[in-house]
Amino acid sequence: MNPSPLCGQRRWARPLLLSAGLLAAGLAGAQITLGKLNLAGKEVQSVNLYGAEYASRAALEGLLDIERQGDVMRVIGMGHTMLLPIDTDQVRATTDFNTVQLDTERVKARTATWVNGMVHFPLDTLARGLGAEYRPGNFKLAAPQLQSVSSRAGSASDRLVLDLNRDVTAKVELRGAQVRIILKNTTGKAQRYTTRGAFIPSAEVKQQASDLIVSFTLPQNSGYRVYPVVRSGGTRIVADAGPGIPQDFPAVLERVSKPLIVLDPTRVQDMGRDVTLEVARRSAELLSKAGWQVRMTRDQGTALGQNQKLQLARQSDVYLALDMGRFTQTSRGGVTVYEGSGSSPSKLINAVRGGQAAPYSPLVISDTGGSRRLSELLRGELRSGGVTAEQDTLRRMLTLSEAPQAALLLELGWTGSAQDRANLATEARLQALSVAVARSVANYLTARAANASQASSSASITQTILTGGLTRAGGQP
Repeated sequence: MNPSPLCGQRRWARPLLLSAGLLAAGLAGAQITLGKLNLAGKEVQSVNLYGAEYASRAALEGLLDIERQGDVMRVIGMGHTMLLPIDTDQVRATTDFNTVQLDTERVKARTATWVNGMVHFPLDTLARGLGAEYRPGNFKLAAPQLQSVSSRAGSASDRLVLDLNRDVTAKVELRGAQVRIILKNTTGKAQRYTTRGAFIPSAEVKQQASDLIVSFTLPQNSGYRVYPVVRSGGTRIVADAGPGIPQDFPAVLERVSKPLIVLDPTRVQDMGRDVTLEVARRSAELLSKAGWQVRMTRDQGTALGQNQKLQLARQSDVYLALDMGRFTQTSRGGVTVYEGSGSSPSKLINAVRGGQAAPYSPLVISDTGGSRRLSELLRGELRSGGVTAEQDTLRRMLTLSEAPQAALLLELGWTGSAQDRANLATEARLQALSVAVARSVANYLTARAANASQASSSASITQTILTGGLTRAGGQP
């Protein structure tokens, strides 16, 4: 009867225990000797058991994951799973009397057995299951290699198939609209492949140091998935992409596609009209019509409290405060764009800006470069609209310091400047300021989305603001 639990159950006898001395000398009539084994480049001790070479669980555990499940040893490695019953009859274990399972195939082969109180495994069976090269005294794993690339076109998604000689460590990342499958410590032929698919028309294979990188462009409004398929004699990595596959990016990447813009107009007394609210309202209307998510901290009759305002600022991807300079007895005037400087009350923000970045953290907390890029865009748009703006920094403004992404204060002018008051009383100046805010914010977020993830319609949204009938001061389109 086959003692494998795959073909029935039986009660096993107690394991045979042999002392190290007896193993070295050999038992009377038994053929058990110790030897040396080169196991994937590492020298370990092996046991020659009735003409078959075995290695202990301790010797193999650095290479394979081994788990005992009752009277069966489950061995996992190189993308393969093997089930080897434990046969306490050493002579029988070294024959093909037993049935073992290699992945999904049941075959006749040597199986595991007890030697000196430890479970030992037949190296020829392990090599067969792993696709390794084996000869007595030497167990060698084949170097990972990409053997072929094939594709299949579908109506709602395309499939890219990578066939490898063995399982490899694969890392998948999305850079902009490019999906990159990084095959660690793998070699292959550098080549560009073309397909008949509409969603993955081509793929490129490149060697980068010891890694092999397979990349393709993700279609707009599409999702993707990458998963391994273990087969006899190798491993297959499958990549599906297209509008038929739901988008399933990490939650933090959703912020790239759905950023929050917060406009915070400060209430300024004695200006005749509420110019900060007017500019914020017009900018918000332009951005909202183009599809962006905008929140304002106040309207004509109500305003958020300080704690609510801070909470909103902390959730923002762009935070823009609008204010007027109000020092008495000063000759200052003109428009100024302020960037926040100094440390943040948030330890997390300070840590990331100090260089302790974790994966995806730049999408949640930007370095100070985000505010600088938005400042440059805003001053450039103001200049195009006929408004010259100075640039400066501001240390003590809580909302600027706690906003995790790009954050600026736009000072529209000075209440004590007759020229500024006259400018802000005109429709042309208010329109120029509003359009500059909307254009710069849209351009900044679109560029950020292109560098971090697919933003489903960022390009078209920005184009709407850039060419959607808005006019600058002076009537120029």
